[in-house]
Amino acid sequence: MTIRAAAVIPARMASTRFPGKPLADLTGKPMIVHVLERVARCRSVGRILVATDDARIVDAVRAAGFEARMTDPAHPNGTSRVAEVARTLEEELIVNVQGDEPQIEPALVDRTVEALAARPDMPMATLVSPFAPGEDPANPNIVKCVTAVDGRALYFSRSLVPFDRDRAPGAAAPRKHVGLYAYRRAFLDVFVRLAPTPLERTESLEQLRALEHGHPILCAEGEAHFTGIDTPEQYAAFVRRMKAGADGR
Repeated sequence: MTIRAAAVIPARMASTRFPGKPLADLTGKPMIVHVLERVARCRSVGRILVATDDARIVDAVRAAGFEARMTDPAHPNGTSRVAEVARTLEEELIVNVQGDEPQIEPALVDRTVEALAARPDMPMATLVSPFAPGEDPANPNIVKCVTAVDGRALYFSRSLVPFDRDRAPGAAAPRKHVGLYAYRRAFLDVFVRLAPTPLERTESLEQLRALEHGHPILCAEGEAHFTGIDTPEQYAAFVRRMKAGADGR
């Protein structure tokens, strides 16, 4: 089966912790271009667009030979920005890749898109990964996910779940959630119109809105080595990795 999804990458300049990060260019190219070049290696993606409200990002993306769209500056979040662009596309599957993940692994994007394509009963999919050595599952900044036996997400939390009460052999290990989403195009409009929910507000996790309204989320599985960049310090570490030749997988 040939899959040709569209990847839409939301990007904005007004990050609270790292203003202007899409255009940070200490590697010799803007960070958003690193993301685009990684996604261009995905076999499941036939079209890539950046969705932004800033002309400077549009100019940088187009200068690198990629496509960008200006979107409404009033969008409350990246998902809403992606939905605006998705309404104009023909592809049935839309993958939302974050604009601050310059070492995202193309194989994991493909795995997420392919998982959704294989399950027509599912409106959206995301990615879960084992924890890497040295990562703390109790860290509230790393979101955890528990799943059903058929791969549906049961819950996402900043708390450590599941809690291994008896440390029994074969107990389920915590898995981290990777902020990568694939949607059926028609469902994106449904999702962005859903009212915010109590658990979403409690955990500050937008994906819980879908679960609370009864919409299932399929979880693809893969070993993720990349992390998003939220702060100048994380960006500096990325620059060091790039200069050392550690471009990722």
